Formats: sequence, structure tokens, C-alpha cells
Amino acid sequence: GGLFAGTEESPGELILYQGRSYKLYRGMGSLEAMKQGSKDRYSQCEAEGADKLVPEGIVGRVPYRGSLSGNIFQLIGGLKAGMGYLGCRTLDELREKARFIRITAAGLKESHVHEVIITQEAPNYRLE
Repeated sequence: GGLFAGTEESPGELILYQGRSYKLYRGMGSLEAMKQGSKDRYSQCEAEGADKLVPEGIVGRVPYRGSLSGNIFQLIGGLKAGMGYLGCRTLDELREKARFIRITAAGLKESHVHEVIITQEAPNYRLE
């Protein structure tokens, strides 16, 4: 649910916090959303009063990510790059050739940039 949560087109107020832009994010299973009508989605229609609801989501903020079209452009670019690395010309070829390998948390950390302070952020890269 959070892939496009920070985009311009997503619901939620755009806020400035400590010099950075964020979008407010409210999961449909959050207490706030349930109070406003989503409790039927979570089989809690019979709950009377907010103290009887059992939330399964949160309310928070996510980094603002610009336009949806810009984010989709980056996702497609990443997919194309991955297909190029595998020598795949079609999605069917990708499905046949792709192999996913589970790595450890240490391996994930090592695969990111390290011992460098990023001074110019890229639209398709974040450490979180």
C-alpha cells in the first residue's frame, strides 16, 4: 500500500517537517480510518465505540516523492535495466530467466553505497 503513498496524486496532506516534504499516510486498517468508515473492511462492523476497534494499520508520514508519472517512469527504467542485465527482451523471457536469491541483512547493507555520504539524492534510490 505504500509504494505510491508519497506521490502528489495520493490522498493525504503535504507537510514540511524539519526542512523535508512529507505526505501524511493513513492505512485503511488504522484507528483513524476505521472511525471514518473502513471498519467493515476489517470485520469490525459490530464494534460500538472507538475503544472496541482493533486497528491493523497506522497513521504516519512518508517522504514526498513527486508525481506518480515520475515514479512509474523510474520503476519502468529499473525493470528495463534488470531485463538488460539478464538479456531479456520480453516480460515472458524475464519470467523464465529471473532467479531470486535471498540475502542476509548484512548482504543487503553491503550492496548499498557505503563509506560515502550522498550529497545529491537520486529519484530511484533511498536507504530506508
